[in-house]
Amino acid sequence: MATELRPARALQLWHAAMLDLVRDRDPDLSVRQMAILLTIYLEPPPHTVRGLAAKLGVTKPVITRALDSMGQLDLVSRRRDDLDRRNVVIQRTVRGALHLERLADLLSTKAAELQP
Repeated sequence: MATELRPARALQLWHAAMLDLVRDRDPDLSVRQMAILLTIYLEPPPHTVRGLAAKLGVTKPVITRALDSMGQLDLVSRRRDDLDRRNVVIQRTVRGALHLERLADLLSTKAAELQP
């Protein structure tokens, strides 16, 4: 069921969620890293460095640096495309899925707390 969220409420929700994320023991992700992670998990694969760079409007090295950091955290993994060895395919991981599941739960909880 969709709910209308006024701009001030949307910012309050974002603020409440960000405060909890900062207090959490999980590593902080940049906005860019979070956009990449959400794209990988919410949009159908395959995902490539080239495709992510085009979608986010950044260069391939920007995506590569973000993926390096996220790979060290085991939020995503990479492998060469068997059909086109020039492409690197970005894959989901269990830890990445759990990270986003916790984020979704957090947002749901905070949204419920903000209801009038």
